[in-house]
Amino acid sequence: MMGWDKLADAVLSNGRVTLRRVRIGDVGDLARIVYEPDTWRYFVTRIDSPADLDTFVEAAVRDTLNGSRIVFAIVDNADGRVVGSSAYGNLAEADRRLEIGWSWVCGAARRTGVNRAAKLALLDHAFTELGCERVEFKTDVLNTGARRGLEGIGATEEGVLRSFNVMPGGRRRDVVYYSILREDWPTVRRERFGRVLGGGESFDTGTTDTDTSTDTGTDTGTG
Repeated sequence: MMGWDKLADAVLSNGRVTLRRVRIGDVGDLARIVYEPDTWRYFVTRIDSPADLDTFVEAAVRDTLNGSRIVFAIVDNADGRVVGSSAYGNLAEADRRLEIGWSWVCGAARRTGVNRAAKLALLDHAFTELGCERVEFKTDVLNTGARRGLEGIGATEEGVLRSFNVMPGGRRRDVVYYSILREDWPTVRRERFGRVLGGGESFDTGTTDTDTSTDTGTDTGTG
């Protein structure tokens, strides 16, 4: 198993995507895709300007290096381009628990299987390499797309925390929590993440993407 102190160096990969930590040099690639207003509709923070992007990347690098949050760039293996980001957060090694969130993919990558493949890479690593007993997600109760997506990947809805945080514009956000447990994962993986074809994973491309935005933003709104 991988030690949690080595997470900053983790590279997660399957046939569809590769996830590796966000780097300062990613600013140019991210600038091509981040200025899509729909991406940030349910996020606690937004990226509307180059200054916002610089702040996002600097925070991602800082958090990853200090171990408070591991922020990944999602790379589409088909063309090697960065198409979004996701993260491990709320890391609780002693309890073998973490959150997947702060997730988003650009418009061109949605409903292509990229987001589902990224979730598979993150979940596989969490349960297999990190020995997690619980992986959790949260999203805005109003984000029906993310909620359908989380249900689509086999996450169990657990409940709503009211008035959880303030959103841009002043609305108080209610969040809904979901989880996948270690005991659930073999069945969820088999039933929700496709089958092996020709040595590679076959991903369902017809399911609504989950994008999570956590306290700093995820999935077209999880986290």
